[in-house]
Amino acid sequence: MFPLYDENPTRITPYLTYGLIGINIFVFLHETSLSSTELQQFFQLYAVVPRELSASFQGIAVGQQVPEWATLITSQFLHGGWWHLISNMLFLWVFGNNIEDKLGHVKYLIFYLTCGVFAGLCQWFIGMNSAIPSLGASGAISGVLGAYAIRFPQAKVVTLAILGFFITTVRIPALILIGFFFIQNIVSGVMSLQATANLGMETGGVAYWAHIGGFVAGFILAPVLGIFNRDDWDY
Repeated sequence: MFPLYDENPTRITPYLTYGLIGINIFVFLHETSLSSTELQQFFQLYAVVPRELSASFQGIAVGQQVPEWATLITSQFLHGGWWHLISNMLFLWVFGNNIEDKLGHVKYLIFYLTCGVFAGLCQWFIGMNSAIPSLGASGAISGVLGAYAIRFPQAKVVTLAILGFFITTVRIPALILIGFFFIQNIVSGVMSLQATANLGMETGGVAYWAHIGGFVAGFILAPVLGIFNRDDWDY
């Protein structure tokens, strides 16, 4: 299932949501222009490398041009492949506009980046000594989903459903899509921890705990920033 758009009207043009999507696409196109070695160096510099972040927190210099704390923000604009980018931007496109409308441009940007930072810290906490770079907008977007879940509990989303060779669109409650996303990540996150314990080694792949951390951050932070202040409960 792929969300296409929600049916809630907005009062403002979501310039920041469009801008964030544009920046992510621009950075990814730059990634595609790099050689394999250059891309690895690019990720090493701008993605969160847990063991280097741990060292920086302890006051140990890691010799990087970009301060490790700053990678908690820069990593939010990196992606590991076309599907990683497209799926993230699709969810941001569908759910981000209404959250920007309710928070306003400035608060929305603060909200988005803060959720991404908290998501990165959650992933770091799970594997503080890992050398695997953590990157992607998933954590920040998970925060958007957490905010959407509490602000639009009755909303429905037009979704593309692919059943074999049959393709159609259906209206699905947003909470089902978001709930499925969240539960799937909890299960996958627990399984990834178990696999790491059983194998006694680092495992790469999706940063499930960043997704969970971002979702929880969005759920908590959105009301603090005033997502319920607008008098439009009829949506």
